[in-house]
Amino acid sequence: MDTTYYDPADLKKFGKISDWNEELGDKFFDYYGKVFEEGSLSAREKSLIALAVSHTVQCPYCIDAYTGDGLKRGITKEEMMEAVHVAAAIRGGATLVHSVQMMNKYDKLSM
Repeated sequence: MDTTYYDPADLKKFGKISDWNEELGDKFFDYYGKVFEEGSLSAREKSLIALAVSHTVQCPYCIDAYTGDGLKRGITKEEMMEAVHVAAAIRGGATLVHSVQMMNKYDKLSM
């Protein structure tokens, strides 16, 4: 099967969201651009964070975009994978910590 649900070519169409609502689309892209400017964090650090978060929210478009962006910024494959593992550990921990809710409820109901 040569096609996927997520067509990589669709990433280039992202800017077209403003066609359907110019005001909100433009505001989003202004904000997005501002977030990724150099600041307290470097653009390189922000790219690495974006790549890790992309995996957590499971956005294939973002994974493609920030893998490419990271390569342009000199981020190594080892740094990328380590960042993804950090994101996975946080996501896994967030899932597991919710088991406390289950344990509390179980204890309450089984008394």
